[in-house]
Amino acid sequence: MPRPSTIVANTRAYDTWLTQFVSVREADLRTKHARMTESPFALLRATYYHWLTLWQAHSGTLADATVVRSIGDVHIENFGTWRDGEGRLIWGVNDFDESSPLPWTHDLVRLATSAMLATEHGDVAIAPKDACAALWEGYRESLAASGRPFVLAEINKRLRAMATERLKDPLRFWSALGEAPVPDEPVPRSARRMLERALPPDATNHSMRTRVSGLGSLGRPRYLLLATWGGASVAREVKALAPPAACFALGAPLRTWVRGTVRRAIRVADPSFGVDDRWIVRRLAPDCSRIELASLPHERDETKLLYAMGWETANVHLGSASRRSLRREAAAHTDRWLARTARVLHDEIERDYEAWCAAHARDAT
Repeated sequence: MPRPSTIVANTRAYDTWLTQFVSVREADLRTKHARMTESPFALLRATYYHWLTLWQAHSGTLADATVVRSIGDVHIENFGTWRDGEGRLIWGVNDFDESSPLPWTHDLVRLATSAMLATEHGDVAIAPKDACAALWEGYRESLAASGRPFVLAEINKRLRAMATERLKDPLRFWSALGEAPVPDEPVPRSARRMLERALPPDATNHSMRTRVSGLGSLGRPRYLLLATWGGASVAREVKALAPPAACFALGAPLRTWVRGTVRRAIRVADPSFGVDDRWIVRRLAPDCSRIELASLPHERDETKLLYAMGWETANVHLGSASRRSLRREAAAHTDRWLARTARVLHDEIERDYEAWCAAHARDAT
């Protein structure tokens, strides 16, 4: 089987393609390229466009599975918390920028591959085969139960303990946002309007900032609006929206699926989340952000956490496909299919990491 285009060639082509849709920040893009040398896990997170070419080359019959509105760029750090309309803490998928129609098997394989890489190069201390088993069990049991959101109120005690660890130091969170730089260029009027509409109407002391965050989306404009409301800080962020990388790598129709995927998923909505043709807006707060593995308590049950990620992945898929088809196809897979497939993609990412580091080193000299 011929290998896909190289990681270097795909990155150059994708970066050029993206400029058709957003005003790419070159300095942030250089930061992204440098961070891709940190680890194979970082490379996976940063290069969803290249991952899709690997998936296409190695998915085999898995590509024939029922098509769903996928999460797309899913990995084990693409989960977080938010508050619902009742003020309850909710946990689930944090980012749907790359959502597009893909076989249900895709998200599971990418999630399992990310878990394998994180066990070797990150903050996960669980055997790869056990990580894959937990993901697969959570996914299947969610299908059997027709899904259920993760409301961290009366139930999900262990997950609540892990998710709320970062809430203990809100001063650090607000201090970091306050240090974000003031824009050195005019903020697009559409972004400013979206931010102002998302804040409480009587918020005061508005302060516009730029923000550098994430990894896969580095290079896309992000703006942050800080304000005061009720005597304390509030914040909203907008991020530029572009067609998903599936349009670049697989020739998918040139459109976005974010709004429909979020609306259809089995999910308790984040009332601060909004999307239009150009921007995604959401609330930022210590209890409303992506959870990094390094921020979790040392005493954590990673099997339960990965089980929950598998369950939540099914929550998303169940919103867009025949539940009967998903259950039937899942039942036809053995317990080892996920680990076996993820290992193949894991090895490809390892090779691509070595190639990227070598190329980056040459460019730096």
